[in-house]
Amino acid sequence: MAGNDLGSLLGGLLGGGRAGAGGLLASLLGTLGDSGQGGGNPLQALVRELDEGGLGEKTRSWVGTGANQPLSGPEIAQAMPYQTLEHVAQQAGVTPEQAADQLAEALPEVVDKLTPTGEVPQGSLEDLIRERM
Repeated sequence: MAGNDLGSLLGGLLGGGRAGAGGLLASLLGTLGDSGQGGGNPLQALVRELDEGGLGEKTRSWVGTGANQPLSGPEIAQAMPYQTLEHVAQQAGVTPEQAADQLAEALPEVVDKLTPTGEVPQGSLEDLIRERM
């Protein structure tokens, strides 16, 4: 699926007025999916990347069925490789700091909605999003 379509789906999952965050998420997931991490499942790659970046407790709270721990832009900037964040920001036409802030706001909600059973599901990301809308 094209990045814009995925961005629209993610924006819809987040609710109206957050299409920009959807586009950033689509770019991030596309970048991580292209890297081969997560066995082709970009959501799994995202969770792994954040876990390896020191945010394992927070990501587990989003995947789990309890309360979601909040995230800050500086935490995203520290956890993600700078090249990844810079690439995502360039595609969205924002600074890396703005991208980190927007991702920090959206990630807990998106990961939570895409993992309602307490684990990262297998299968197509687009299908998972459509199931949750």
